[in-house]
Amino acid sequence: MASRAASEAAMAAVSYPDPRGELALRTEIAAHLSVARGLSCSPAQIIVTSGYSGALGLLSHALDLKGRSAWIEDPGYPLPRMALAMMGVEAVPIPVDEQGLDVDAGMALAANAALAIVTAGQQAPLGMTMSLARRNQLLAWAAGSGAWIIEDDYLSELQLVGRAAPALASQDSHGRVIYAGTFSKTISPALRLGFVVVPPALANHVGDVAAALAPATSVASQLALAEFMRKGHYLRHLRRMKRIYRARAAALQQALPVPAEAITMAGLTLLLHLPEGADDLDIARQAQAFRLAPAPLSSWYADPAQARRGLLLGITNLPEEGLEACCACLADLAGFGGGEELVE
Repeated sequence: MASRAASEAAMAAVSYPDPRGELALRTEIAAHLSVARGLSCSPAQIIVTSGYSGALGLLSHALDLKGRSAWIEDPGYPLPRMALAMMGVEAVPIPVDEQGLDVDAGMALAANAALAIVTAGQQAPLGMTMSLARRNQLLAWAAGSGAWIIEDDYLSELQLVGRAAPALASQDSHGRVIYAGTFSKTISPALRLGFVVVPPALANHVGDVAAALAPATSVASQLALAEFMRKGHYLRHLRRMKRIYRARAAALQQALPVPAEAITMAGLTLLLHLPEGADDLDIARQAQAFRLAPAPLSSWYADPAQARRGLLLGITNLPEEGLEACCACLADLAGFGGGEELVE
């Protein structure tokens, strides 16, 4: 499929590629979102990007945010914090709770923010889905203040527990939500393909910005992915990976010699809550000597000194052999086995 796409790209008429991305791929993405995420959009609203980082770079120029402020989730993905700082935008950390982003806290801290970046489907890194009440509150704030919302749907419908909630953008009746998707988690980060779905009123402007600034992504990769989706392979791939990842999550949970209440599911990771006084940064450093790579939860907070402590354990690349030994080593480094109290 990839070789055929490369041949087609080589044989095509010599011209610059569409800066919005190949129409064939944008058409397949629009069809997929309609079915899988409840999001009705046209190919004209879709711009293909070089992953999520490419989407942030494109939107930073298109939305003209310099000198303004933006809400970011706390804890949340560190990349937007760094990207906003480079754009001259003040990132305002907003706490999350069991319902997702705390909109009341956001309005108290920065009611006039120009942007909010949220992971409504599965909060990164804690894994909860934003409640309907919070979604409505966030959409009302954006509509009333003229702010934008970037919905980072990094896992799309690849949800292992329960059914994936509809995209926040599918509930937007005022044209304030920009949906950002990526194939990094659902296929491979090496593909470096993502996309944004912008409201119709923004489509021409963002397309113009893409033409002026956005780096081109591989035409052959786009055409191969379009064919992969058109033939139904993508949906079958997602169903298969859900089965595999559920099995791996169960195997990891069973292999960890820690209390059941110390583990929660969070996207494609297990969150291991640490005993009181544990240093997740130090534990993560020590684990590297044993060829283990847990991610410290505290690094996802704007102020690590005030952060909850935990370890994020990815389930996508578990060893086929020696899992129990790895888990025993990690539990020992984390200080389990002595009945210590967990950090709340």
